[in-house]
Amino acid sequence: MEWSDVRIFLAVARAGTLGAAARALHLSHPTVGRRLQALERAMGHALFQRTADGFVLTEEGAGIVALAEQMEEGAHAMERRLAGQERQLQGLLRISSADWFGAYLLPPIIADYARAYPHVDVEVLTGTRLFNLAQREADIAFRIVPFNAPDVVQRKLIRLPYGAYAAANAPEPLFGDGVGFRLITHDTSTGQFPDIAWLKESFPNARPLLSSNNRNVQARMCAQGIGIAVLPRVVGDQVAGIRRLQLPDDPPGRDIWMGYHRDLRRLNRLRAFIATLSSHIESLRS
Repeated sequence: MEWSDVRIFLAVARAGTLGAAARALHLSHPTVGRRLQALERAMGHALFQRTADGFVLTEEGAGIVALAEQMEEGAHAMERRLAGQERQLQGLLRISSADWFGAYLLPPIIADYARAYPHVDVEVLTGTRLFNLAQREADIAFRIVPFNAPDVVQRKLIRLPYGAYAAANAPEPLFGDGVGFRLITHDTSTGQFPDIAWLKESFPNARPLLSSNNRNVQARMCAQGIGIAVLPRVVGDQVAGIRRLQLPDDPPGRDIWMGYHRDLRRLNRLRAFIATLSSHIESLRS
C-alpha cells in the first residue's frame, strides 16, 4: 500500500466519482481508476460499490476512512514541518577549524548566519585535533589539507595569502639576512609548514626563539616584540601592535578546504551556513 493510493481513495470517497477525484488531484481519469484498483487489490477488499450515480463506500471502505484521514494529516504535518524548517531552521550546527580560522575568519560569517537563522545553535570547536565527521563530532570542518575520508564531501574554498609581521615599533629586518632579529615559528610536530620553512630561509641569521601551535599566540608574541612571525593575513592584518613587512618575496599561502559527511548534504541548516560562507568567501577574493 502506498500513500499516493490512499490519497486517491480519499479523493474518490469525497468526490463520489473518478472524474471529480481526478480533477481535484490533477491526474488523469484512467490513472485514478488504475491506482484505486491497485489499492483494493493490496487491501484484499472492494472499497467502493460502483453505481450509476457514482462510487459509494462499502462497509470495508467506510471502516478505513478515518485511518486514511490520519495518514493524510500525518503527510500534511510532514510537509508543514519541512516547509517550516526551510523558513525557520532549528537545531545545532557544530563547526571545527583551526584556532585562527575560528577567531578571525568565522566571526563575521557566523554573525550573518545567526541574524538570518536565530534558532540555530552554533558550536565552534578549534584546535589541532581533527574531529571525526563520520561520528558527528563535527558537522562541517575547515582544514589546510584535503580530507582523506571516503565519505566526506569536500571542496577547496580559497587560497589565503600569508605575510611576515613584526612589532609596530620594531626596526626593518634585512631580507636574506635577519641578523639581530629573532623568529617566532610554528610547532611542526603535526606536520610541515611551508611558511615556516620560508621564514627561516628568508632570515637565515635570525635566531628562532619561540614556537607555538597557535597562530593567535604567535601574533600576540609578535606584538610584544619577541620576533618576526609569519601569519595568515586575515589574522595579522587584524591584530593591533604589529605591521606586515614589505619584503621582495612573500611567504607561500595555504589552501583552505571545507568538508562535511555526505549523509549531511541535505541538512538544511548546514546548507544555509555554506551559502552564507560562500558569499563571504567571494568578498575575500575580490
